[in-house]
Amino acid sequence: MIIVTGATGQLGGAVVAHLLGHVPAQEVAVSVRDPRSDAARRLADQGVQVRRGDFTEPATLPTAFADASRVLIVSGPADPEPHRAAVEAAVTAGAEHIVYTAHMATSPDSHFGPARQHAATEQDLAATGITTTSLRNGFHASSAPFMLGAGLRTGELRLPADGPVAWTAQADLAVAAAIALTDPDRLHGTTPPLTASRALDMDELAEIVSQVTGRNVTRTVVDEDEYRAALVAGGLPEAFTPMMTGFFAAARDGEFATVDPTLADLLGREPRSIQDVLADALRAH
Repeated sequence: MIIVTGATGQLGGAVVAHLLGHVPAQEVAVSVRDPRSDAARRLADQGVQVRRGDFTEPATLPTAFADASRVLIVSGPADPEPHRAAVEAAVTAGAEHIVYTAHMATSPDSHFGPARQHAATEQDLAATGITTTSLRNGFHASSAPFMLGAGLRTGELRLPADGPVAWTAQADLAVAAAIALTDPDRLHGTTPPLTASRALDMDELAEIVSQVTGRNVTRTVVDEDEYRAALVAGGLPEAFTPMMTGFFAAARDGEFATVDPTLADLLGREPRSIQDVLADALRAH
């Protein structure tokens, strides 16, 4: 049985959709926080087993992971403990292989907080004694509008100094995750960065937004104190501001700049560009 966690989210849902094109639905189960959600019910209607599982409630995981042969742990913006609970539950359930969604910048020394957390989980994976795949995913292109912030509305991107980022479409990363689940020999261990074919900085994103919207969008560099204050004034909880400033520090240091052909090879085509992803997102709003 293949178990997919986070299956009602964007990435997990896309993984399940791809899996169902290659394996029978009765061989797929999903672990979700709310089995009564509309998204969970749609999966059940397709013949997928829907189970309740929450990384922050480890007691729910034995049932969620029952009969697991392969488990996809879709990471969340949490500390390593919930991910550790999921890894331990997968091993206890008898899983032969664990796939984990990490990040291209994964390192205990990263400026970007989530990348440091992924490094801790990779250590937990290494200690399991079973085969694992850690997907070093490129930066999710779907998060670009959030990172661009109020500038999408005002026409001025007032952001700290940055560097190139390999923005990568979640739909493409979902294909890689599905391959790791169904054919672990193709994608195992710690993967190369799974990225789109270009890395772009905020100046280039401003140009793309201008092209897509037909409005003149400019880029202004501000210091981190001003940026942090603007985030809080805009409603972001102060506890999240280190992650945001860490993103820009990591980008300046080149942590997101690497591009690699592995994802294109897995897809058999060029990955979707940030231009396409941004165009879809902006038109939807």
